[in-house]
Amino acid sequence: MIVDVYVLDLSYDVDESSPEIYIWGIDRDGRRVAIIENNFRPYFYVLPSDENYSDLAEQIKALSKQESPITSVEIKEMKYFGNPVKVLRVETVIPAYVKIYREQIAKLKKVKEVLEADIRFYMRYSIDTGISPFRWIRAEVEPLDAGNLRVKQLYELKKIENIYQDNPPKLKFVAFDIEVLNKYGSPNPRRDQIIVIGVWTDDGPKQFVNTEGDDLKIIREFSKFMVEYDPDVILGYNSNGFDWPYLLERASARNYKLDVGRKANSVPNQGTYGHYSVIGRLNVDLYGFAQSVEEVKVKSLDNIADYLGVLPKNKRVNLEWYQIAEFWSNPEKRDLVLKYNLDDVKTTYLLKDVFFPFGEQLTEISGLPLDQLSMASVGYRVEWLLMRESKKYNELIPNRVNKEYESYKGGLVIEPKPGIHENVAVLDFSSMYPSIMIKYNIGPDTLVKGDCSDCWVAPEVGFKFRKDVDGFYKTILKTLLEERAKVKEQLKMAKDEYERRRLEERQKALKVMANAMYGYMGWLNARWYSKEGAEAVTSWGRQTITEAANIASRLGFDVIYGDTDSIFVRGDRSLLNTLVERITKELGLEIKIDKKYKKVFFTENKKRYAGLTEDGKIDIVGFEAIRGDWCELAKDTQRLVIEKILLFNLDEAIRAVKEVIMKVKRREFRIEDFVIWKSLDKSLEEYEVDAPHVSAAKKALSAGFTIFKGGKIGYVIVKGQGKISDRAEPYFNIKDKNRLDIDYYVDRQIIPAVMRILEPFGVKENSLRTGGIDIMSYFRDQ
Repeated sequence: MIVDVYVLDLSYDVDESSPEIYIWGIDRDGRRVAIIENNFRPYFYVLPSDENYSDLAEQIKALSKQESPITSVEIKEMKYFGNPVKVLRVETVIPAYVKIYREQIAKLKKVKEVLEADIRFYMRYSIDTGISPFRWIRAEVEPLDAGNLRVKQLYELKKIENIYQDNPPKLKFVAFDIEVLNKYGSPNPRRDQIIVIGVWTDDGPKQFVNTEGDDLKIIREFSKFMVEYDPDVILGYNSNGFDWPYLLERASARNYKLDVGRKANSVPNQGTYGHYSVIGRLNVDLYGFAQSVEEVKVKSLDNIADYLGVLPKNKRVNLEWYQIAEFWSNPEKRDLVLKYNLDDVKTTYLLKDVFFPFGEQLTEISGLPLDQLSMASVGYRVEWLLMRESKKYNELIPNRVNKEYESYKGGLVIEPKPGIHENVAVLDFSSMYPSIMIKYNIGPDTLVKGDCSDCWVAPEVGFKFRKDVDGFYKTILKTLLEERAKVKEQLKMAKDEYERRRLEERQKALKVMANAMYGYMGWLNARWYSKEGAEAVTSWGRQTITEAANIASRLGFDVIYGDTDSIFVRGDRSLLNTLVERITKELGLEIKIDKKYKKVFFTENKKRYAGLTEDGKIDIVGFEAIRGDWCELAKDTQRLVIEKILLFNLDEAIRAVKEVIMKVKRREFRIEDFVIWKSLDKSLEEYEVDAPHVSAAKKALSAGFTIFKGGKIGYVIVKGQGKISDRAEPYFNIKDKNRLDIDYYVDRQIIPAVMRILEPFGVKENSLRTGGIDIMSYFRDQ
C-alpha cells in the first residue's frame, strides 16, 4: 500500500542485533504513525595512501567481528575537496561498531584517512535518502502491529516513492514549566521537591500542584498527561538546561521512570548539542532561538517576552527565583507562585508563534531536526546543510580536525566623521560576503597553492582560486540565493496569510544560512575550514567598499562612514539611484538603498552611531555593547540621551541626564535597575583576580547557590570601605536600596555611559553634576 506521511523526526534502535530506523510522522488523515526501515546499514569510507586497494580491503575484512561483521568492502570513485579519489566503502551491521572499526582501521599502514565514521546513524540515513523533518514522503509500506509504540499505525518501509513539500498537518503543542521548592539556595533534585508543573496546550492551561508534600504524585500525573494528550511538539524555555534534567533526576530519586515518549518505557535522554530527545516527539527548547535576539542582554523568559511584545512584564506576575520558597511557604502568597508558573508556561506557549515558523524553515533547509537545531550553533546548522549537499555532488565529508586559532584582517571600516549629519542615506551590499564567494569561486576545494594561469587572485593576500570549475561553496550559495529570490517573488503574489508567513520565514532562513557560510568557512570547528578562503573574502570585501566609496565621491557625495558591507553618504538625493546603478555595474555586486536617516550622529569611534530614520525609528549601533558591566539604569539613560539628541537637541539631552542623577540621589529607583550582569567565562577557581562579578559569585556560592561556568551572575555595589570587588554583593542578598553606593552608580555607571555620547560634543563630566536645571520647573513636570 502507498501512504503519505509528514515527517516530524527520526530515531533508531537495535533489535536482535539488527538496526531499525524509525520515521515518526503524521499521515493525511491526521493520524500519528511510524515507519520502520529494516534494511539500512551503517558504513564509512577509507582513503588509502596508495593504489593497492585489494590488499587493504583484505586487511579490513580480517578485522571483522562476529557481533557486527563487516559485510562488504567496495571501491568507490568520489571527490575529496573537489579532487577525484578512490575510496573503500566499509559496511557493517551495528552502528556502535563503526567507532570500533574506525579506530582499528586508522592504525593500518596503508590508510591515509577514515572518513564519515562520526555521523550519527539516523542522520546518515537522512542524508542518504533525502528524508528530513517537515517534508512529506510518499512510500510503499506494509502495515505492522504497533506493539509498544504509541502510534495509530506502524508500517514497514518497502520503497520511498517521493519526497516533497506541501502544507503541513495541524501539530499538537504543549508547553511546560516546573517550579521547585528551593529552601536551601540552588535547588538539588535529590533533596528539593517539585511543587508545581504547569502545562499549556491549544485547550488552555493545566497545573499539577504538589499539595500533599509528595511530588512523585504530580510527576506521575504529568507523565500520564503527556502520554494521553500525545503532543507532537513539547516546548520549554531553558528546559534542556533545567526542567528536563531536574525532572529526570528527581524521578530517578523517587525510583520512577519518566515515560513521556511515543515508545513505551522510554525516557528522555541528552543528545549531541545538549538537547533532550523525546522519542517520537520534538522537544524544542525556545531558549536556543532566543540567543539570536541580540537586543536583549539578559535572555530571561520575561525579558524576551517583554521585548517581543508576547507578554509585557507589567501584565504578568514577576518573581525572583529565590522568592519562590518564601512565597510557597506562606498560604497568603502561594497563589502568586501558581500564577507566576502559569504566566511562564503561557509565555513559552505563545513564543512558539515567534520562533517555531523560522525554526521549521531552518530545519527544512539544513535537515537538522528542530529539537537539535534549536540548541546547535549557527556553524553546526550550516554544516548539516553542507553534509546533505555533499551527497548530491559525490563529495566526501571531511573529518573535524583540531586547529590552532589564526587571526586575519577583517572588513574595512571607513573612519566616521564625528558630529550630527542630516539627510544621510545608507547603501548596503546585498549579501556581500556570499556574493564575493560566488563571484570569485572561493573555497578549500578551489584553492590553488602553486602556480595558476587562470585563477582569481585575492587583493593584498594573493590567494588563488580556480575559474574552470564551480566550487562546493559557490554551488550551494548560488542555490540558496536563487531560491531566496524565487521565494521573494512568490511573497509578492501570496494572498493567504499563512502562506505569506511561511514564505517570509523561509526567505529569512535562506538569508541567514547564506550569510553564515563565510563565518562557517573561518570557524575552527568546520569540516570545510579554509583560513585562506575566509581571508580572501575579507580582502575582496575591503577592496569593494573602498571602490564603492570612491565612486560615491566622484558623483559628488560625501562619504561620512563605511563598515564592512555598507557606506553612509550625504549629497544630492536625486542622484542616489544613479549611484546605486553605477556601483552595481562597475563592481559586479548588487547594492541597494537600505535606509534614509533624517539625522544621524557619530562619535570618533568606529561602529558606534545612532540615527533617526525618515519613518521615525531610532537605530542605535554599538553603544550599549561597549561594556557588558553596565546596570540597566545606565543603559536606559544612555538611550534617553540618544533619543533627546535625535528628537530635540543637545541641551535636552544634558537636562535629561541631570534629572536622572537627581532621582538617583533621592533614591527614586528599584534595586533591579542597579543590578549588573556579568558572564562567568571560567570556573571560579580558575580566576586569579577577584573581579566584582567573581567576588559576588563566590559569595553566592557560600550562601548555597550553585554557580556554573558560562552562566551569568547579577550583582550590586554597596556602601563600605575597600575595593569595588569587596563591595560587590549578589543582588538577591540586598533588600534595602539604602545600602547601595549611589556615588558609584553616578560616577562609574551613569556618567561614563552617557559621556560615550556627549563627550564628542564637547560636554564635560562636571557639567552633568552641577546646576543647569530649574528645580521648581522640574517638580512641576513630575
